[in-house]
Amino acid sequence: MTRMSKLAITLSIFAVAARLVLIDQPYIDSWSWRQSDVAAIARNFEKNDFHFAYPQIDWAGDAPGYVGTEFPILPFLAALCYKVSGIHEWIGRSQAVIFFAVSLPFFFLLVREIFGGMAATWATFFYSFAPLNIFAGRSFMPDVPSLSLALIGLYFFLRWIDNEQPASFVWAAFAISVALLIKLPTAIICAPLLFLVWQKWRWNFLRQRVLWLFTALTILPSVAWYWHAHQIAERFYPHHFFGAGGFRIEDFAWYWKIARLTATSSLTPILLVGTIIGLCVAPRGKHARLFHWWLAAMILFIIILGYGNRHPWYQLPLVPIAAAFAGAACALVGAKISASRVAVITLSILVAGSFSVLAFGYVRPFYHPSAAELRAAGLELRKITSPDALIIASDDGDPTVFYYAERQGWHFLEKDGIFNGNPSDNQELIVDLDRLRRRGATHLVFTTNTFWWLDYYPEFAQHLKQTATPLEATSQFRIYKLTGATK
Repeated sequence: MTRMSKLAITLSIFAVAARLVLIDQPYIDSWSWRQSDVAAIARNFEKNDFHFAYPQIDWAGDAPGYVGTEFPILPFLAALCYKVSGIHEWIGRSQAVIFFAVSLPFFFLLVREIFGGMAATWATFFYSFAPLNIFAGRSFMPDVPSLSLALIGLYFFLRWIDNEQPASFVWAAFAISVALLIKLPTAIICAPLLFLVWQKWRWNFLRQRVLWLFTALTILPSVAWYWHAHQIAERFYPHHFFGAGGFRIEDFAWYWKIARLTATSSLTPILLVGTIIGLCVAPRGKHARLFHWWLAAMILFIIILGYGNRHPWYQLPLVPIAAAFAGAACALVGAKISASRVAVITLSILVAGSFSVLAFGYVRPFYHPSAAELRAAGLELRKITSPDALIIASDDGDPTVFYYAERQGWHFLEKDGIFNGNPSDNQELIVDLDRLRRRGATHLVFTTNTFWWLDYYPEFAQHLKQTATPLEATSQFRIYKLTGATK
């Protein structure tokens, strides 16, 4: 085993350890709403006899809550674990940690194949400790598992392009197929795949039957599943398909905000500078343009799915791309000053130390318990309401209340089951509340982020006094029982 390989293994151990920090934290961090949805699907699988093809959320009120989602293998596996160990947050989070850990050697080998061993070691370091990847790598979400499988598939596809061994072909097709099933936007991995195909065959790739077979094996399962998911969204209230509506080009200010967050809290300025340098000086080897094609596809993806990229996890594929370029830059600089061992060690410590400090500083806010009051309200609702109670939650669209209450209900305000934003006037609030009462709502809850409604909309507050009874009031939440409700 080479010195570079041993160092990469050591980095991998520390990278996994970093993702185990607060692994059992409740779903109250800055990505609480997405994780609570996935966790609710897992719990509903366990509670409702594991109907794999019909994932259920909690915010469809009196309806079953079937929704169109990604291939729900992750919540399904978590639900199987729940049967043995009970429901715990660390079970869902650990899946991302495992997939990340499995991807590390393949990412190292991929970069080593293209830029060399030193670049691969640096790239593994940057990939492992980029703030966005640390936090996503311990979140109960499909993004890191999908990206990890895509990296594994890309490595095996490169090996197959070079040696045409059937085993590499099979592993590449399997990994990329599952990656697309778990998270469809991972399809941007097609850009580096297409580069490898174009590099080998040019236009003759259209005549390669084996490539048509590869395309069928990787794409057809996703076509089948997402067609089914679309049918579920069409047939069942709240008629929701996860990720719908992301295709929207926004104004310059929108993209500038994404660029600023990417340069800081996602990658850190150190990694960004290394990426820019690597773009300019990366070695021009056999497959050197692979990461250029992937980067170009990511930029196009961010522009076209402008609205969808309001969620930072959609930029997660930028992490391995940036890490590879920055690794190449570090390797080149190290080679240029290799005559002075002291200079190499000093500069390496400076870069690694600066990046680590910045990464630690930028990742900390991700863990902030911004949804703590939603969880507190949910736990109280679970104590004081019956299991068949239907909750109206003024929660800014975050389903954490429903998850910890283990109750179904509606966001407030809502339209077709989806959170409909802040009210425009008193009448809109009154009409929505009365409509949901007629549908069987039994309780209403406000949390600190919506207390202001009760002051800003006095007519609604008066209507609430006439139609509801206060049950609990704390600094974090206020719970009301709606008049006439018996549950």
